[in-house]
Amino acid sequence: MNSGNEYANEHSALASVYSPNQRSRIMKNNLQKKTILVTGASSGIGQGIAIRFGQQGANVVVNYHSDEEGAKSTLDKINAAGGDGFIYQADVSSEEEVKGMYEEAVKKYGSIDVLINNAGIQKDSSFSEMTLDEWNGVIKTNLTGQFLCAREAIRLFVQKPDVGNEAKAKGNIIFISSVHDIIPWAGHVNYASSKGGISMLMKSLALEVAQKKIRVNCISPGAIATDINDDVWKDEQKKAELLKLIPYKRIGQPEDIAKTAVWLASDESDYITGTTIYVDGGMTLYPGFLENG
Repeated sequence: MNSGNEYANEHSALASVYSPNQRSRIMKNNLQKKTILVTGASSGIGQGIAIRFGQQGANVVVNYHSDEEGAKSTLDKINAAGGDGFIYQADVSSEEEVKGMYEEAVKKYGSIDVLINNAGIQKDSSFSEMTLDEWNGVIKTNLTGQFLCAREAIRLFVQKPDVGNEAKAKGNIIFISSVHDIIPWAGHVNYASSKGGISMLMKSLALEVAQKKIRVNCISPGAIATDINDDVWKDEQKKAELLKLIPYKRIGQPEDIAKTAVWLASDESDYITGTTIYVDGGMTLYPGFLENG
């Protein structure tokens, strides 16, 4: 067993092997020409993730539901960054449409290497006033949609031949969830329930397919500045109240999630499966106890 000093010296030596630029090139080589399917990629977090993969030279399938212009904008930025891709309209809660999307991706690129299971919606209401349509609508998109997309990905991944290098997965699924998979959220019971469901869906699936060399993980963002919540982060008073919940004292950007997704999709993170990474500036650290613990 190494002593603390021996470990520190060894770690320092390993860290010095590659410069930050070299590590960036290694990650790009990991992902270049791989095919990435990003659901809900016409805006916000999904758009940021799709563009970041394009910057790595990946082929990106840009899924969208209704915002065609946003999807085209995403694709333009992917192409400008040196990647390739196409846009595809599909409601992820529709089994038929999801299958059609995968068929088109396979026709163009041969297979899919990484699924970014991102698409999600909010329909907020107090619990007593919540309609069945509001409940079902959110669960269908946020949970059933992620199930359908993950299932099609698994069906593709298991058909791939075993890779010779033990440090490479045959496939990779990254669920995009929310800090509300563990933080209760009054007035958003349908949304929080869907995110809690994603957490157990991810863990159960990861356990089931790990022996098949398929990795499954989750990224749970905190407060991220996107169009869906611009009424908060563009209002100074509301922003100040939100920052009270974030120990790191800044609101996240889609790029914060995108950088994490690219790393989690690369061979650099090959030994990670069944894990949730909270990208939240410390929101899950119970900031109310900062001074009153």
